[in-house]
Parts: sequence; C-alpha cells; structure tokens
Amino acid sequence: MTMTTPPRRSALALTVLVFLAWESMHAYKIQQLIKEFGKDRVVNVKQRASVYQTIDRLLRTELIRVRETSSADNRPERTIYEITDTGRDTARRWLREALASTGNEYPEFPAALAQLPLLPPSEVAEQLQVRLDAQRAEYAQMSEWFDQDPPQLHRLFLIEEEYRFAVLTAEIGWLESTIADLRSGALTWDETWLRQQAQPYSSENPDTNP
Repeated sequence: MTMTTPPRRSALALTVLVFLAWESMHAYKIQQLIKEFGKDRVVNVKQRASVYQTIDRLLRTELIRVRETSSADNRPERTIYEITDTGRDTARRWLREALASTGNEYPEFPAALAQLPLLPPSEVAEQLQVRLDAQRAEYAQMSEWFDQDPPQLHRLFLIEEEYRFAVLTAEIGWLESTIADLRSGALTWDETWLRQQAQPYSSENPDTNP
C-alpha cells in the first residue's frame, strides 16, 4: 500500500494514534478507553462510527496497520491494530503542531458573535443567558469533580480538564459582563444605527466605487 496524500490532522486521529502507541487494540476497546478516560469531553465521538472511520483513514495513510484478528467465546472476529513507525512520528508531529499553533480553529460560538446584528439586543441577551446557565451548571459539576480528595488521577492526565475549567471560568465572566451591558443599554444597536454604520461600505456610496 502506498500513501498517496499526506494524512490530515484531527483531534480524534491523534487520540487513536496515542492509544495505539500505548498498546495494540481493537476499535471497540479504543472507544471504551476514550469514554473511560473522559477524552470524549474534548474529542468529538458523538457519532458511533467516528472511531471506525478514523481507523480506516489511518490504515489508508499507513499510520496504523492490522496486527492480527482474533475471536473468543463465539464472539464476532475482531481486528487488532498497531501503530506504525510513521504513525508514531506523525502523532508526535501533530501534537507539537497542536500545542504551538493558534488561529487555525473556527469554533461556532465566535462565528455566531460576529453576526449579532441579525438579532435585537434583547434576544441576544436572552440567548446568552441560556448559554450562561448551561456554563454555570458545567462549572459546578467540574468544581465538584476537581474538589475530590484525594485526586483520583495525576495532574498530567487531567491537564485538558484543567484548561477547559480555566476557559470556562473566563467565559462565564465574559458572559455575565456582556449580558449586563446588553440589558443596561451600554451595548445596543437598532436598524437605523446599523444602516448608518454600513453606509460607508455600501455599493451606493460613490467613495467605495473604483
């Protein structure tokens, strides 16, 4: 098999490679470990076929290979996968790139914030309040989890949760402040004001025509 295109980096592909770097295993065990280790909070595995599709891609790009097939107790035959040397090197490169790079992610929430003028300020405040309530609930859950005594895992294995907690804390503060500004009128807009702001960029403005 010849790899025709460079493998595309993804969080799930990196996670699968890392698990296989620990030991060879079948796809179902990888799925189980992702959930048992809480990695499903940072890696999208909502679709049950995601791990299997990722494994197929890693096979095609020769980052993993089939080690053996096995069956026991009349269960369906299972394929055991192992990481290749190229896969190990690629996982390390992906990890270095993901740790160091910024600006290459396009999450949905900032994109939605960029389109706020489509809704009136009162409705924006209402929807942000829904988000804030959900974030506060998650904050309470994470706080309780972090307050476990003694910790069940070494910090190294909780570092992504520590980061998520810090980001969540910052977002809650920002949401509270922004909602307050929307409700007080410190941050507001209407159609007349929006049209005035857009006028300099309108095609009807001769100053913007070549």
